[in-house]
Amino acid sequence: MQTTSRAAALTETKSSVRWKIFLMMLFLIAINYIDRASLSVAMPLIAKEFDLSPTMQGLILSGFFWTYAVMQIPGGMLADKYKPRIVIATATIFWGAFQALAAVCTSAGALLLTRFGLGAAEAPIYPAGGKLNAIWMTQNERGRGATLLDGGAPLGAALGAIIITWLITALGSWRLAFVVAGVGTVLAGMWAWHYVRNSPREHRGVNELEAAYIEASQASEHRAEPVNQSGRSLDFFKYRSVWCMAIGWMCFNSVFYGLLTWMPNYLNKVHGFDIKQMGGASFIIFFAGFIGELIGGWIADKWKAAGGAPNLVMRTLFGIAAVVATVSIFSVAYVKDPVVVVALLSSTLFFLRWCGLYWCIPSILGTRNKVGFLGGVMNLGGNVGGITVPIIVGLIVQYTGSYFLALMFFAAAGVGLLIASTAIDYEKKLPV
Repeated sequence: MQTTSRAAALTETKSSVRWKIFLMMLFLIAINYIDRASLSVAMPLIAKEFDLSPTMQGLILSGFFWTYAVMQIPGGMLADKYKPRIVIATATIFWGAFQALAAVCTSAGALLLTRFGLGAAEAPIYPAGGKLNAIWMTQNERGRGATLLDGGAPLGAALGAIIITWLITALGSWRLAFVVAGVGTVLAGMWAWHYVRNSPREHRGVNELEAAYIEASQASEHRAEPVNQSGRSLDFFKYRSVWCMAIGWMCFNSVFYGLLTWMPNYLNKVHGFDIKQMGGASFIIFFAGFIGELIGGWIADKWKAAGGAPNLVMRTLFGIAAVVATVSIFSVAYVKDPVVVVALLSSTLFFLRWCGLYWCIPSILGTRNKVGFLGGVMNLGGNVGGITVPIIVGLIVQYTGSYFLALMFFAAAGVGLLIASTAIDYEKKLPV
């Protein structure tokens, strides 16, 4: 009997629950972005119904990011204190409720209030996901973990354009489309509560081999943590890497959120796309970003596993991403052919989304009890771009009657991304 048990143990293969959890996070973030993108896709209809100026459209599109940004650090601290599971599930259920509530709005002010609620509810999901990455993934898996987590953004933007466009067309109403999206999100939050756990040992699907594998890798990492720690989170702001992390993510999000919020209108006004063509083009462009993100994470992990120094790996990948994305978005301003425009925007997103690797940085710089806080700091910086860019683009379009300067603004943000990403030290934890 003992021989049989020993033989079974020897032939047992390591379970893969950690990857299933991050596939779930990919799904949740995709839903997150479907809900965000729904307003951008429906904005031409909403603007006509409510008689909204471009500036007011920009204000409503940016409203989500106001509360989303403010709640980033509190959301990260909640993930550190109460653990990721309850934070992820609760956030998902509440943002689904606010998405559905938008369907009953009859004025621009009411719609703006639902966007405030949506932003506050969605805020903790990324910091909590970064915390999960630190808990569940080994050092040579975190690149793929980060890009699976963040890959939901372009995937959700791609699917959101198709799904919301289809729902609006099939149901004949943007309001009914928002209700369906909101109810689906609430159900996803219940699923997350059922499956996600705060540590490998708590999950019944994790076998001994997987638990031991994760623990061995993390024990080595924890031994390398600084011994003398102040414990004061604000001490992180003494370090250049923390500031550059937040600024780099702000520059990244300035480009991504700018395209997410204004690209459908740009394609409609400048290149004459109707709502179905906008949906198809948006799917192609953002799906290219999703594929690029997964490839970037795979390259980073394989390069590190082969012995690549973290600074060399991360700075090289971020440098390539920033340069190609900047050149591509700059070129869009000078191209008239709609097919070439879609190709250039696809190139922009393919390489820009390599920067999903930024979600490795909180676990690189921070000790295990500070990863959520650093994730919140990073996403707060990122969403300063989310707040300002839709408004800036709206003002540019209203007062110049053109998207040219908006595209130049995106190109400048790409240069900022290059500079900030190069200035981060990816090889040591900060003694806080």
